[in-house]
Amino acid sequence: MNLDRYKSVLENPQRVALTTHENPDGDGLGCAVAMYHFYKDKKIDCKIILPSPLPDEYKFFEKGSMFHEYSSEKLDSWLKDVDLIIIFDVGDGRRLKDIRNAIQMFQLTSLNIDHHALMDESAFTYNLVDTQAAATGEIVFDILEQCFSHPLTKDICEGIFTAIMTDTGSFRYSNTNIHCHEIAIECYKAGVDTSFIYQQVYENSTKSRVKLLGTILHNLHYEMDGELAWFVVDKTTIRQCEAEDKDVEGFSDFVRTINGVEVALMIMESGKDKCRVNFRSKGKYIVNEMAKTLGGGGHPFAAGVKIKESLKKATPHILDVVRKSIVSQNGSLK
Repeated sequence: MNLDRYKSVLENPQRVALTTHENPDGDGLGCAVAMYHFYKDKKIDCKIILPSPLPDEYKFFEKGSMFHEYSSEKLDSWLKDVDLIIIFDVGDGRRLKDIRNAIQMFQLTSLNIDHHALMDESAFTYNLVDTQAAATGEIVFDILEQCFSHPLTKDICEGIFTAIMTDTGSFRYSNTNIHCHEIAIECYKAGVDTSFIYQQVYENSTKSRVKLLGTILHNLHYEMDGELAWFVVDKTTIRQCEAEDKDVEGFSDFVRTINGVEVALMIMESGKDKCRVNFRSKGKYIVNEMAKTLGGGGHPFAAGVKIKESLKKATPHILDVVRKSIVSQNGSLK
């Protein structure tokens, strides 16, 4: 990919905001962290502004006051004067929540960097999208390497490594490519403690999260000759386990690891008459088309959607869409 046309956009801002989607993951956060340290090294005024809280497993990134959860009262006076806002890994501008409104209100110059196909390309001033990249972190690495002579420091590489590690399932998923490993080698060379990052992200579960996972696995449903495994998470179950909504992160990926399961489906009650749905596939079935049918999107093997219906009303419809899609892709299953 020719990145030269984006160099002038990124090169000389006086003030930069960096952001990613709500419920931020390692890819979006890692990219923001990498670019934060790049701009700070150049003495450029920079903040990472998030539409929702920083997850506990990524608090190891925090150095000083890097992260700010968006509120108009606290941040608009700073945000209105930024020269550039860079959005990472968002896929859909609606996932920026109120930050999206601020971009429009202040008419900010925006650059979207992503490996998801953007649902609305007119949402941002510039779009740098490579759907062949395993992670947005792969694109950020290429930007820094190809467009700038700035050294890839340990702080920068910690962000990039986290981005690629998390979006490739620790280099296990089918999207993992040679370039991912080449980038990982550069991160090793920069002194990144990869074992520490892995432990922070994946080996920090609370007892309540494990209790919630156990409850879900006890009530797991199997269909379609065992190739579909689905589960429902309601507010009552979360409360009984003394857990939080954020504790479900990674549950769909875990269910996908079960022998014989090809598609893992999570249907979660996220509020009054609101549901959040996650789809995961091992590769036999394309799941982003299922999500698109319901108004969402994502990657072929990892997708999601938010639905404004109660759990009771939404669940049968979601299951119907998934079942029909699996049958259409493999007519022998029932």
